[in-house]
Amino acid sequence: MIRIALPNKGALSDEAVALVREAGYRCKRTGRELSLIDSKNNVEFFFLRPRDIAVYVERGIVEMGITGRDLNWDAALPAKEVMALGFGRSWFWYAAPEQGNLTLEWLNGKRIACSYTNIVKRDLEKRNIKATTVPLDGAVEISIKLGVADAIADVVESGQTLREAGLVRIGKEPVMESEAIVIVKDDTTFAMPLCQTFWWRLKGIVHAREYAMIEYVIHQSKLEDAKKLTPGIESPTLMPLAEPEWVAVKAMLKKDAINGVMDALAILGARGIVISEIRTCRL
Repeated sequence: MIRIALPNKGALSDEAVALVREAGYRCKRTGRELSLIDSKNNVEFFFLRPRDIAVYVERGIVEMGITGRDLNWDAALPAKEVMALGFGRSWFWYAAPEQGNLTLEWLNGKRIACSYTNIVKRDLEKRNIKATTVPLDGAVEISIKLGVADAIADVVESGQTLREAGLVRIGKEPVMESEAIVIVKDDTTFAMPLCQTFWWRLKGIVHAREYAMIEYVIHQSKLEDAKKLTPGIESPTLMPLAEPEWVAVKAMLKKDAINGVMDALAILGARGIVISEIRTCRL
């Protein structure tokens, strides 16, 4: 039996549990259980604080875990990221009261309030910036107004909280982009077949969420042009029809391209264009 850590609360927990259940595992709590055993799949799930999951994984106490990239990076010894899951996206920025176009060099000699001190210290060291970190357990935006910091470093989603506090982001690029990820101690984890299975199942669903299946019929004279629009993963599937001048085509397609491709196929003369969801896949 393998041990897998999942976030115990918040949006990250809800989406992680939904993904793992979609992959065929029993991991839904009925109350405040800290662990659940899925005997069918030989997995024990532990529900831990998202910030602590990297610690348990890196020390080998659990084989795999799902947490945020920012929380993993902020661990004293980050675990190895092996898959991004596509939800829980946010960006890590420095911010300060608006006073012209501030650059990161402005942070030299300043006090920076943050809840992610390890991320900030490593980033400042990389940039050769000498600043003082002020560790706080949340609500860092108010620290400047209260006089304990000159700037903050924090995870930003929409940016609304920064704007309400009268702060603007410093620099042109965020320190990092975060999202939910799967972490392991090291590559030896995948020597365990149950860990491989868990990874493949999640990967199949994550890929499937990016794609849809497109099906249509097209005249043979337009087939090559149509194949350029829907190349699929390797190549599209072609099926002959009773009408020999026409052929049925089926291919996987990136979801963000669906509408444009449908328009182009219609102009080519394609008929019966149908889009269907893909629940999971192995590429």
